[in-house]
Amino acid sequence: MTETSRARVLIVFGGRSGEHEVSCATAAGILRAIDRTKWDVLPIGITREGEWVRVPDDPTLFELREGRGQSVVAGDTRVTLTEGGARVLEVSYDHGADGTLGSATDVEDLGRVDVVLPLLHGPYGEDGTIQGLFEMAGVRYVGCGVAASANAMDKHLTKTILKEAGIEVGRWELLTSSQWEDDPQECRDRIAALGYPVFVKPCRAGSSIGISRVDTPAELDIAVKEAHNHDPRVIVEAAVQGREIECGVLQGFGGASPRTAPLGEIVLAEGAFYDYDSKYIDTEAVGLVCPADLPQEDAARLQHTAARTFEALECEGLARVDFFYVPDTHEVMVNEVNTMPGFTPYSMFPLMWAHAGTAYPDLVDELLEGALERPLGLR
Repeated sequence: MTETSRARVLIVFGGRSGEHEVSCATAAGILRAIDRTKWDVLPIGITREGEWVRVPDDPTLFELREGRGQSVVAGDTRVTLTEGGARVLEVSYDHGADGTLGSATDVEDLGRVDVVLPLLHGPYGEDGTIQGLFEMAGVRYVGCGVAASANAMDKHLTKTILKEAGIEVGRWELLTSSQWEDDPQECRDRIAALGYPVFVKPCRAGSSIGISRVDTPAELDIAVKEAHNHDPRVIVEAAVQGREIECGVLQGFGGASPRTAPLGEIVLAEGAFYDYDSKYIDTEAVGLVCPADLPQEDAARLQHTAARTFEALECEGLARVDFFYVPDTHEVMVNEVNTMPGFTPYSMFPLMWAHAGTAYPDLVDELLEGALERPLGLR
């Protein structure tokens, strides 16, 4: 622990992905909820350009306001996490002749950290990249390790691993940029075999960024272009006429079995899908129902499958497993897995655990306390 009686928590948010504003909103919720009598908080923001900066410990600066998200902005200082020591240094710079940062003028030691809470969504945060940095620096952190984060971020790899484990994931096709450029007709034929409508998605993005519903072949090229704007790897999924059910999973370290929360359901108007606006802007257009109204046997099967999915991907700490559930056939299939699910106070993950009796501040405590038990090095 640090020289204080409280464990030092480095809260990292923002980041280079298209989910920068969502990450800031998540951080605002955590900064409001975290128990300051137990945790000594140091908030660090990452700008859209990848600059690490110390930011004010003020949630009002980062929450969503009137449908608009906030951003991390850099000034004349940068922070760095030292390798092998889990210390944070803040470096001040003067201005160069061209207005960019010039020479370093001062270095302030901000002290050691005991645990990192990475509230980063999407690439360069939820995909194993920053987890690798923490492993190299020898600092404990909340959430999945490098491989699980990378595999769960990539929708194609997620489905491939789960299918091999005997978990139903539906039908899909992977389109890489080279495949689309070299033989677009072959790609179109593979997608046509799925049957329209289909959903075209960036393989490694979240918050429904870059996703399009495609009802006819004529709409496909525009949808693929939109997805390729976010990722050179694109996944195309066959549509499923089912209910969208989510399950939160938690697991402490030390070999404990994963625990599942009461199921939640996303309820939308007929023909709509859960896009970025409905998640974070026009939230009144979406119903988040918890617990979901399912037959008891089917609910238990969904929860069991969520735990199997968590273990198949070798997740740690937390994850949210999203399903399609077809009531007429009782069919259950995994849609995707989020290793750092939305964590704003109105997000589904904390809502599900609240129904399990774990309030938002207690959920934060449990994740941090579990991460402090995490062994360093290979596990």
